[in-house]
Amino acid sequence: MAMACSSSTIHEQLGIRTNKICCIGAGYVGGPTMATIAKKCPGIEVTIVDLNQKRIDEWNSDTLPIYEPGLTEIVKEVRGKNLFFSSNVQKGIEDADIIFAAVNTPTKTKGVGAGRAADLRFIESVGRTIAKYATRSKIIIEKSTVPVRTAAALGKVLAANGNSSADQLAKRFWILSNPEFLAEGTAMKDLDNPDRVLIGGPQTREGLDAIQVLVNIYAQWVPAEQILTTNLWSSELSKLVANAFLAQRVSSINSVARLCERTGADVREVARAIGTDARIGPKFLTASVGFGGSCFQKDILNLVYICEQFGLHEVAAYWQQVVSMNEHQKQSFTTNIMHTMFNTVTAKKIAIFGFAFKKDTGDVRETPAITICDMLMQDGAILQVYDPQVTRESAADEMKHHGMEVPEEQFKFCASAAEAVEDAHAIVILTEWGEFKTCNYGEFYQRMMKPSFIFDGRNLLERSKIESIGFEVHQVGVSRVVEESPTNKGHKETDRAASFSLTEASTDVSDAASDSTDTASV
Repeated sequence: MAMACSSSTIHEQLGIRTNKICCIGAGYVGGPTMATIAKKCPGIEVTIVDLNQKRIDEWNSDTLPIYEPGLTEIVKEVRGKNLFFSSNVQKGIEDADIIFAAVNTPTKTKGVGAGRAADLRFIESVGRTIAKYATRSKIIIEKSTVPVRTAAALGKVLAANGNSSADQLAKRFWILSNPEFLAEGTAMKDLDNPDRVLIGGPQTREGLDAIQVLVNIYAQWVPAEQILTTNLWSSELSKLVANAFLAQRVSSINSVARLCERTGADVREVARAIGTDARIGPKFLTASVGFGGSCFQKDILNLVYICEQFGLHEVAAYWQQVVSMNEHQKQSFTTNIMHTMFNTVTAKKIAIFGFAFKKDTGDVRETPAITICDMLMQDGAILQVYDPQVTRESAADEMKHHGMEVPEEQFKFCASAAEAVEDAHAIVILTEWGEFKTCNYGEFYQRMMKPSFIFDGRNLLERSKIESIGFEVHQVGVSRVVEESPTNKGHKETDRAASFSLTEASTDVSDAASDSTDTASV
């Protein structure tokens, strides 16, 4: 049932209705964000529109199109009350004067800036659609991650697509930037209790009024000191920079992990030592197979492209190295698997534990698993994959999106971890799902070929306990150097060495088939 519009819901200065919101885009950002607003603001009617009828039908069903802990419960609580899902984009725009744009902004795959620049065709389409159907003034809010100064381009599209000069006088558009800072897997918690809400807009009287309209919505549950307001360009750039800094931390600790593997240090101990420094802090200091997801790589490459466009080539090279290090980490991890397994995985079954880019999500976009699985299959491995939230279809689609072949006979999905290890030569842990910590590895060992290897790409397992079963365990940033001491005679390996030569550590780390792998440009 639509909510009536009283005089108290009409903004005195801007003349817009403040009791209805329309969000264009029913994806990972639009769905959770609008569900939270609907729950926290019962006096506001929220409608999410999308041209993808299948996706809208899923939002209106018991099986939502995305997995996020806590999302289903909130959607069921408010859906049909003040949260609605529709494919009628025109009606959504006509009925609401506060419009969020939460559409995809992928990296361009061809043309100028291919591989780095953001593809803004969907944002541009939003502008044209709003201009076409808007019958009165609107506040338009960029929720998608966009390059700095996108608002200026969106403003030109809106101005150029008015129906007539008289129409332009009758309606105004105020563009705001309100980037999301959500982490998949904890998105609902992030929305419920955000570190900050950032709102950027024009620094004019009307622009400041528009900013305040959005501030008032968030203020219904977010403390005032956590709502930050800036100009448009600072807000747009802040989102890119935030993701770049987080990704930089991941690549930094992974670079340290590579050194630990050579020297006998343990990256977990190093991370704990530096993380206790209040100036550094402990977050994002977990070594792994690398970062993934839809944002980090895309946003850094976008930042690189913007820097190059402004002639800041040294700055661009600095941020490019973050991505290059991430690619190197995935490749070196996979090379170590093949080298350890006697330089070939041809026709060997390998159990892949996890395909999503992180736990508590089914998102496979840019997951490290696609590179690792592709390299293993190219060498002839038969992969038996288990992930509690990922289907073979979504995994294969992501690999094909990157131009990878996905042979049916080499890429098999299993219903459980126990099924995946059947007759496998190795287990490769790629996602930090909690259940992988508590699996019965003793039982798994009995089902597997011997020798049995575990390549723990998330450092989830207690190595000594698992090795006591009979596995040979390899972890990120933990070396396998030989200690030449009287008490260690007859023992193959230790986690750490009191004395060793750098040559021994370098050769025993099973790092790569040749030094060229370490120095190759990625």
